[in-house]
Amino acid sequence: MSGRVTAVSSNGEYSFTKPNRDSIRLLAGLGVEGDVHAGVTVKHRSRVAQDPTQPNLRQVHLMHEELFAEVGEDGFEVAPGELGENITTRGIDLLGLPVGTLLRIGDTAVVEVTGLRNPCIQIDNFQDGLLKRVVGRDEAGNVVRKAGIMSVVREGGVVRPGDAIEVELPTGPHRPLDRV
Repeated sequence: MSGRVTAVSSNGEYSFTKPNRDSIRLLAGLGVEGDVHAGVTVKHRSRVAQDPTQPNLRQVHLMHEELFAEVGEDGFEVAPGELGENITTRGIDLLGLPVGTLLRIGDTAVVEVTGLRNPCIQIDNFQDGLLKRVVGRDEAGNVVRKAGIMSVVREGGVVRPGDAIEVELPTGPHRPLDRV
């Protein structure tokens, strides 16, 4: 399974959206260089308030570009970086990947998938009603989160739009993604 990077985004200040960049640099064990969410321990405000010593399992946020077309069918206009992701992808079923999947991006970068992004009310503050399109329930009543996946950086490197992404599934039984 493979895909492509369609956009990269980062922000050094707390803000819901992240401006697109020509490139971002991933730093092993930390995240996106210069991004407010980079670090060994949690940086998301709600998680810092709970326990600032927790490991940061949300160093890099990836989102599938296909989601923008899906929510567009209901009249929402969303562009790369506007939902806070660092890497926008095309051609990979990010939500279907198991925990521990390695994504080899560009020449040298490798991220390990840790779980699903847990969408929050900030999405409705961005565009009213959008939260219901990116989190809902399936036929069995289970919560379905569509707002991308989170990962940690295993090997650093520069990531640019157009870079290839190669998927390496973990060995052994696969654990489905859950929120992190």
